[in-house]
Formats: sequence, structure tokens, C-alpha cells
Amino acid sequence: MSERAVRATVVVVTGLSGAGKSQTLHALEDLGFFCVDNLPTVLAPAAVALCERGGMTRLALGIDVRVRAFLGEVGKVLQLLEAAGQRDVQVLFLDASDEKLLHRFSESRRPHPLSAESGHEGALAVLDGVRLERERLAPLRAGATRIIDTTNTSVHELRRLLVAHFGPASGEGPRMVTRIVSFGFKYGTPVDADLVFDVRFLDNPYFVPELKLLTGLDEPVSNYVLSAPETGEFLRRTRELLEYVLPKYEREGKSYLTIAIGCTGGRHRSVTVTEALARDLSVATGAPIAVLHRDMHRGDVGPPNERVEHPSSRPPDTRADRASILELKGSVTPPPSSSAVLPKGARGARS
Repeated sequence: MSERAVRATVVVVTGLSGAGKSQTLHALEDLGFFCVDNLPTVLAPAAVALCERGGMTRLALGIDVRVRAFLGEVGKVLQLLEAAGQRDVQVLFLDASDEKLLHRFSESRRPHPLSAESGHEGALAVLDGVRLERERLAPLRAGATRIIDTTNTSVHELRRLLVAHFGPASGEGPRMVTRIVSFGFKYGTPVDADLVFDVRFLDNPYFVPELKLLTGLDEPVSNYVLSAPETGEFLRRTRELLEYVLPKYEREGKSYLTIAIGCTGGRHRSVTVTEALARDLSVATGAPIAVLHRDMHRGDVGPPNERVEHPSSRPPDTRADRASILELKGSVTPPPSSSAVLPKGARGARS
């Protein structure tokens, strides 16, 4: 295992209040980081060490201007976090224009963390707090490894920037989990499917007597489905589409992608196509592809010797059997003997 793979990554998220620190921590958490916000500075190195012992090697620490001790000893704290080069420590600084920050505080109606220290009251208090915060954070901004200006950046664009820098596309984060699921339309489309492909246009092995009871994992069925020219063309076009869109989904920070391949019963065509597509896509992209056959065993026919016989399905051999069956149906009067002959006019006389 390489040195880069075993080194812990610690991202110190800081910046001006209202510039997007909370949204940044949420995005990093979705990317697999263990995030701690406003942790007392003196506890940061020990907390990181404890997380490493627990197997967590991607950590994000939220630090803002209220943690005064960090600002006064920023160099010493970062040096302790780096642990003589054993960790990859990055300082991510979020910035925005004064006017934009003032507008955001006005929309949220929240007070600025330093507005009470500015010595002013009223509408200018927030702006004075922003300026005081900018002054205090200037040394930290100067030493930041990456600065993101969110003045004209939406929440979605900020997330996209973070995914590009810390996500799978950067080689740092875990790869997107991709599943290909075969299913039968008669049982419903998978509710978690992101992409659905219908292969019912292919010839159905169900109507071939010697293939009917087999599945798409059996070689005769697989050869039957894959030998059709339409199958090869479908696999080629679908593979090219997925090779194009999978990196785009990964770049957007998508953690899971489910691709559903459906035929009528989910037993033959969709199973074979799913196996072939997963194999080709894994080779083309180098990403692990999980395969699930949801409905492949639905409707399996058991061997003849496993038939379960119900008592009512047996022909009644005795008068007692016939009486028992009729009683189960709600009749309490035993049936008449087959040899009994009712006298003329007696029909219907019983109550």
C-alpha cells in the first residue's frame, strides 16, 4: 500500500461567517469525511489521533472566528495536526464580498457572531462584524491551501467544486457504488432505479421449450440471447452511453447508481444482458460493478416428487371421506347413499 493511501487527510474548514462553511461540511460529510464543527482548538490534535485509531482517515474540522485560541496559534496547531508529515493537512478558506455577506445575513435574519463586539447597533452592526472578522482571519486566509469565493456561487456549484477537489474524480474519495439489477416488468420496476433499460424487444427464450425452465445464467440461454445481432448492438450502444455518463455522475458527488435491465419475467433476457453489460462495463471503466438478479427465481417449478397434496384434492374413497369434505364446505348433513332410492314425491320433503 502506498504512502498516500495510508496518510490521513485533515481538512480545516474556515472562513467568513455566511460564506458557506456549514454547506461545505455537509458536502464533505457526504464524501466520506468525519466532520466536527467548532471543536476546541486544544482538543483538535487529540481528536484527530483518536479518529485515526478508529480507522477514520478522512477528517474535516470546522473552525470559525469564535475559536480565538486557534487564530492566535494557527501555525502551532497546524503543525501538530500535520504530525511531522504523517498527515495531509489542508486549510480550506471560504470568502465572499461584504455586500453579499450582508445580503445573506439580512435574508436569514441571524446576527453576526462578532456584531456584539463591533460597538455598533442597528443596520450597520452586521457589516461592522464582517469587517472585524475579515481582519482577524487575514493571517489564516494568507496561509490557506485553497480559497473559494462564494460571492456568485450557488450551493450546488459549491458542492460541485468540493466534489471535484475531494471526491472520487480527484482520486481521493471512495468510488461511486454502481449496481446493475435485472428484473421483470410483470413484478414492477425497482423503486431505487436511476436508469431503466427495456430488453423486451429481444427474442424470448421462454417460448423455446428446452430453455423455458432455465435462467439467463445457464449457457444455452446465454448463447441464445447473445447470438442475436440486436443484443450485440444494444450492448455496444448502452456501454458507450454508460461509459460517458458514469464519470459525470461521480463528478457530481453521486454515491450510488442503480441501473435496471428489465424483461417480461426477469428470468432470461434481462439476466443475460445484465451479466454481459456488467462484465464489459467493469473492464471499460475499471470500476467495480455489483450485480443483482431480483426476479430470476420467481415462478420456479419444483420437481414432481415435491408436490404437496391437499386432502380436498384426493378423490373420496369412503362415505366418511365424502361427509368430511362436505362438512368442511359448511354442510352438516351427510350425503345420501348411492344405492338409496327416494320414494316418488318424497323429494324436497326434508326440512
